[in-house]
Amino acid sequence: MKGNTGSSIAADPKAAGKEAAEKAKNGLSDIKVAFAYSSVAYDQGAMLKGISEGLPGVPVLGNTSFTGVITPDGFITGEKGFVGIMALGGSDLTVGVAGKPKSGDARATGREVAREAMKSAGKNSAPAYFYMAASPGEEEFYLKGISEVIGRVPYFGGSAADNTIAGEWKLFAGNQVFADGVTVAFFYTDKPATNLYTGAYNETGDVGIITKVKNNRVLAEIDGVPALKKYAQWAGVDPESLKGANLLVYTITSPLGIKDRLGDLTAIRHPMNGNDDYSMNIGANLAEKTAVIRMKGSVDELISSASKTVDELKAKMKATPAALHLVHCGGRRAGIGDRIEEVVQGVKKAAGGVPFIMEFTFGEYGYEDDGNNTTGGLMLSYTGFAQ
Repeated sequence: MKGNTGSSIAADPKAAGKEAAEKAKNGLSDIKVAFAYSSVAYDQGAMLKGISEGLPGVPVLGNTSFTGVITPDGFITGEKGFVGIMALGGSDLTVGVAGKPKSGDARATGREVAREAMKSAGKNSAPAYFYMAASPGEEEFYLKGISEVIGRVPYFGGSAADNTIAGEWKLFAGNQVFADGVTVAFFYTDKPATNLYTGAYNETGDVGIITKVKNNRVLAEIDGVPALKKYAQWAGVDPESLKGANLLVYTITSPLGIKDRLGDLTAIRHPMNGNDDYSMNIGANLAEKTAVIRMKGSVDELISSASKTVDELKAKMKATPAALHLVHCGGRRAGIGDRIEEVVQGVKKAAGGVPFIMEFTFGEYGYEDDGNNTTGGLMLSYTGFAQ
């Protein structure tokens, strides 16, 4: 397998798509799939037409990314828009791509997309691993539907994002563009992919039991206490100061975490909004009678973890990497702010010349050891493809 990246900040979306595609295919043959991550400012349909001109016949999928992308060329962003593309190819690779807007419920849509992806690949069996991108809100249910069709198969990916959490995000697969739904790429190959999925936060001693959840993602009570008040007590702040979107900003450096059943993974849960009833909207699903931990990480640690995790991923791989697909939370990106160039330099150094693309998402997906596929927020899901 081989990979390469390309990007553009051309004002015209079709021209941008074509320019990025032509850069991405440089030095590659037998291209099987292209990941594309773009600005919400673009007409995504026009951009996809440009990509198809630059990569004729190649299945394309992806989503909009928060504020930009990072490639070996740097942090790619522009006032009129941006797009970054990673192309993967090789005779040892077959990829089936499919995407659908939500139809009925998310779980049923997941099943439909899984069947279409197998058909696209000309297969009737489960892939070696798969990529998923979805709209924020029901990621776990899309995954359940997919898993009903193919079983327990490792995955990676992230949720579509915009620049202001205004619901302007878009997903795309082939020539389809939609805001609410799911896209997948099923990989059939004997070349392994390795995923490293982490929040890279530190645990504090603040731990409680979730005693009330509403509608999967509203954390109402911890230890029988209104969740916002319990969190504020842990953090030593006035709960009134955490209401509204103030909670989202504050918790970038101090989110919540939940451990998997064996303790191998602490999946981060990002509190998104502090409600008037002192409940908290959370960016992923929760379960009552499980433990939640207050986590902590400085901005310096957010920056350093972006490159440190690349080093850890490469060490974890048992083969030479052909390309790196890096999913980085948009909330972490917001917390890093104008220090993003430090991330660029650190990741480029850690990649050591291996082609890579980093998108900024509103949800990150991955797994650890023999744990289940997991959705989190404020996380890093880094995947390396073997040569």
